[in-house]
Amino acid sequence: MRVLVRRCWGPLPGGGGARRWPSPQWRALARLCGSPGVEDGRDARVREKPPWRVLFFGTDQFAREALRALHAAREHKEEELIEKLEVVTVPSPSPKGLPVKQYAVQSQLPVHEWPDVGSGEYDVGVVASFGRLLSEALILKFPYGVLNVHPSCLPRWRGPAPIIHTVLHGDTVTGVTIMQIRPKRFDVGPILKQETIPVPPKSTAKDLEAVLARLGADMLISVLKNLPESLSRGRQQPAEGVTHAPKISAGTSCVKWEEQTSEEILRLYRAIGNIIPLQTLWMDNTIKLLDLVEVNSSVLTDPKLTGQAVIPGSIIYHKQSQILLVYCKDGWIGIRSVMLKKTLTATDFYNGYLHPWQQKNPQAHPSQCRFQTLRLPAKKREKLLLCNSALSS
Repeated sequence: MRVLVRRCWGPLPGGGGARRWPSPQWRALARLCGSPGVEDGRDARVREKPPWRVLFFGTDQFAREALRALHAAREHKEEELIEKLEVVTVPSPSPKGLPVKQYAVQSQLPVHEWPDVGSGEYDVGVVASFGRLLSEALILKFPYGVLNVHPSCLPRWRGPAPIIHTVLHGDTVTGVTIMQIRPKRFDVGPILKQETIPVPPKSTAKDLEAVLARLGADMLISVLKNLPESLSRGRQQPAEGVTHAPKISAGTSCVKWEEQTSEEILRLYRAIGNIIPLQTLWMDNTIKLLDLVEVNSSVLTDPKLTGQAVIPGSIIYHKQSQILLVYCKDGWIGIRSVMLKKTLTATDFYNGYLHPWQQKNPQAHPSQCRFQTLRLPAKKREKLLLCNSALSS
């Protein structure tokens, strides 16, 4: 008996036109029928429903939550969703490894270190905050392809640092996208499931990561419960609204008092402050700004702040609230603590540095004692530091 197989080709996103990429349904069906050129030496039997054999690729806390959900599903035998679960992660300078490896080891899951992906047989791959491009040859080893749990509403914030850029740019809405990956480019594949949530006011990137991680884990399990149907309903990403979320460079942490508004500086602090402190220059010394706050409206009525023209970077110690007030492009921000050789409260900095300088230089204009923008050397300024995985460090 002859079995006729209709080729189900899916277009590459971005209007590539000429080249077509085989859909998971075609690859699965072709293996079932022994189609030449598709069999790669693995098990030719392809499952049409759960339980699935899953290979997970991930690194950070966001990915750890997705792995935890997969592991819980595997342990829940009655649900029959996950039969086999193995993990691929990347090398880490820490002896303990990254959060995904720590969880896998604690849970006694098999762990492979990239580029080793093991030699087992799997139905589907899952990627979350992995930061490595998977080759077409690797993707084609999975009958149902590889899913990506991405913490943004694609096509907004494609790239390795979507949560940081969400906070940095003041987005009021974000979400999670479950998509199917394509080779050679990040975050361009068809969308299988997408959910949005409001960004909590004044949320830090770390706070938002925890919320999105739980949402993404739940969405992943939902997709896997109906995997063939989810894949058949996948939709291409729209061409409009594409933005990119590259890694943040070290130079971004240098506050530009003359150019940035108080809101922009506070958003920068919420986006990266828990990973790398914001930096400035004071009397030829690099100072790290550790705890930034909005300035209370009652403080802004102080005559010291309203009675004279102020240059960006100017510093005033506000005794009642025990904070340093620093003027930026459009107003004041508050700083509770800094690091200059060691961590200092605002009061410590005033008593140990600011006030003594003012006593020694009574005739000097206050602008001579202001914070100034730190100019890093080119190599340091351009060094790429931060992606989402840094939030979990």
